[in-house]
Amino acid sequence: MGLARWLASPLTALAAGVAQALAIADPWTGQPHGWLQVLSLAVLVAQLVQRTRREVSWSASTWARPEKTGTAWRRGLLLGWLFGLGWLAGSFWWLFISMHTYGGLNAALAVAAVLALAGFLSLYYALACAAFMALAPARVLAARPGAAALLFAALWTLAELARGSWSTGFPWGAGGYAHVDGPLAAYARLAGVYGVGLLAAWLAGGLALLPRLIERRRWLAVGAAALAMAWGTAAPLIAPQGDAPGARMDVALLQGNIPQDQKFIPGTGVADSLRWYGEQWQASQATLVVAPETALPLLPRQLPDGYWSALAGRFTHGGQAALLGVPLGDMEAGYTNSVVGLAPGQAEPYRYDKHHLVPFGEFIPPFFRWFTRMMNIPLGDFARGAVGQPSFAWQGQRLAPNVCYEDLFGEELAARFANPATAPTAFVNVSNIAWFGDSVAIDQHLAISRMRALEFERPMLRATNTGATAIIDHRGRVTHQQPRLTRGVLLGSFEGRTGVTPYAWWASRLGLWPLWILVAAVVLVLGGIVAPRAAAKD
Repeated sequence: MGLARWLASPLTALAAGVAQALAIADPWTGQPHGWLQVLSLAVLVAQLVQRTRREVSWSASTWARPEKTGTAWRRGLLLGWLFGLGWLAGSFWWLFISMHTYGGLNAALAVAAVLALAGFLSLYYALACAAFMALAPARVLAARPGAAALLFAALWTLAELARGSWSTGFPWGAGGYAHVDGPLAAYARLAGVYGVGLLAAWLAGGLALLPRLIERRRWLAVGAAALAMAWGTAAPLIAPQGDAPGARMDVALLQGNIPQDQKFIPGTGVADSLRWYGEQWQASQATLVVAPETALPLLPRQLPDGYWSALAGRFTHGGQAALLGVPLGDMEAGYTNSVVGLAPGQAEPYRYDKHHLVPFGEFIPPFFRWFTRMMNIPLGDFARGAVGQPSFAWQGQRLAPNVCYEDLFGEELAARFANPATAPTAFVNVSNIAWFGDSVAIDQHLAISRMRALEFERPMLRATNTGATAIIDHRGRVTHQQPRLTRGVLLGSFEGRTGVTPYAWWASRLGLWPLWILVAAVVLVLGGIVAPRAAAKD
C-alpha cells in the first residue's frame, strides 16, 4: 500500500489514535514517549490535508486535500472521531476491569460502556478536525502552511480544554502527559499540561506540513519550532527551580496491597487493613507517615473500640506526624472521602475533604442510576470539599493533600498558590486504583503526578494501595518507588520548595481562562483570515 493510500484510510486514523494512547504510557515499560505523541498526531494532520483517491490521482504535487470545503468537514469529523476513539479507548480501557472484574457487569456491556464513553468524548476532537477542514481549505494550506499548523493546534487545544472542563471534566490521557520527559517538559511551569499539549499539536501540524513549509520557504516557522525544542532542552539547566525552605524531611509511604475484591469485606480485607496499617503506624520512625486513600475502609465510629484513640495517641507526642485516607461524615452532613492529619500539639486533627469527585464512583450523574444498579460496587454520592483547602503544616512544611483522581486537575490544585505565604511546599497524593488491576493505569497516574510536580515545581509524595507509591521531586523525577502490587513501606526523603511558577501564578487567579482566550483568539484571527479569502477565490 502506497503512502497516499495509507493516509486515505480511516483505519489509519484509528491506528494513530491507539499510538497516541501508547505515547502516554506504554504497557511494556510504563514510560511516556513524547516523540510518538507528536508523530501520531502528525499522521492525523497529514490525513486531513490529503485529498481522497476518489477525487484526484495521487502524486507528489497533489498532496493537498480537496477544494470542495462544503463536504470536506465531514471527512474531518470522521477522521477526528476515529482518532479520538482509538486514543481514548486505548487510554482508559482498564475501566473494563473495574466494571467487569470487580463490578460484575457483563463483559459485553462493560466493553460497550468503555467504547461509549470514548466515543462520546471523541466528539470534541471530531468537531475540532471538522472546523479545521472548514477553515483551512487547500489553497490556504498551500499558501499559508504555518498559519494552518497553528490553527490546528488551537482547535485541538480547545477540544482538550473542553474534555477536561465540561461535564465535570475527564482529562485522563491528555496529550501533554506524554511529555513529562523531553524538551517540552520545560514549558509545564509556564503553561501547564494544556500549554504543553498546545505546543505538541503545533509541532505535529508543522511536521505534517513540513514539505509545504520548505517548498514555500517558510524558514521562520521551521526555525521557531527548532528554537522551541532547543529552549525546552536547555531550560531545565537555567530555569529557576524554587527555593528550598530548609532541611529535608524523611517520609514513610505505606502500600498495603489490599485486594480490591476484599478491601471492603469485614472478615478479610477490612481486618487485614486495620491490622497491617496499625502495625506500620506503631513501628514507623519516619518524621511523616502517609497511608493511601481509604487505608481505613471504615468510618472512625465503626472502627474497633479503642482503635482510633490509640492511633491518635500514637502521634500526640514526639516528632512524628501522619496523613491517612479515611471516609468521614454521617447521614445528615453527608459523607466525604477524606485525608486526616495527626501531629503533636493539635487542638483538632487536620482534615482535607476531596473536592473533585469521580463520576459513577463517588457521585452518580443524573439519569444513570439504572447503570450503576447493574454493578456490585460500593457506590455513593459523596459531599464535596472546597477548592483551595489549607495545607497540613508540619515542621516547616506545608503539605497539600489530594485524593486519587484530583491530581488530574492542576487548575484546581493551583488555587492553593494564590497567597505565596501559604502556598504548599509539597503535594501528597493518596490513591487506590486497585479497581483497575495490574494495568497501565498505574503508570499513567504516575505520569500525571509528575506533570503536577513540573507545573508547580513541588515534590509529590504518592501513597497508594497497589501502586505507584513513589516520591517525585520538584523536577518531576521519580527518586524512590515501591514495586507495584507488593506490600511494603517506601522509605525516603523529600525537600519541599517555595516560590511560585508562572503557571501557578496565573492559574491560581484565573484558572484555565487565559488558555481558553488565547486559543479562541487564534481561531478567530486565523479563521477570519482564512474563510473570507477562500470564499473570494471560490
